Amino acid sequence: MKKLLIPVMVIAICVALYEQNRSDKNVYIIVIAIAIFMLGMMKLSSKTPSKNQESEDDNV
Repeated sequence: MKKLLIPVMVIAICVALYEQNRSDKNVYIIVIAIAIFMLGMMKLSSKTPSKNQESEDDNV
């Protein structure tokens, strides 16, 4: 999943940056590209363990 997600996020940011540099900007494309990037970052960061996970386990 991670192998597919990272290239999709890179393509989305490249599209957003390319669209931002054009003279006739399309805001909808930029917003969609940023949303795809943010959703990808959310999926990738959900697998990262929390710093407070050890203290939460002790409280239980």
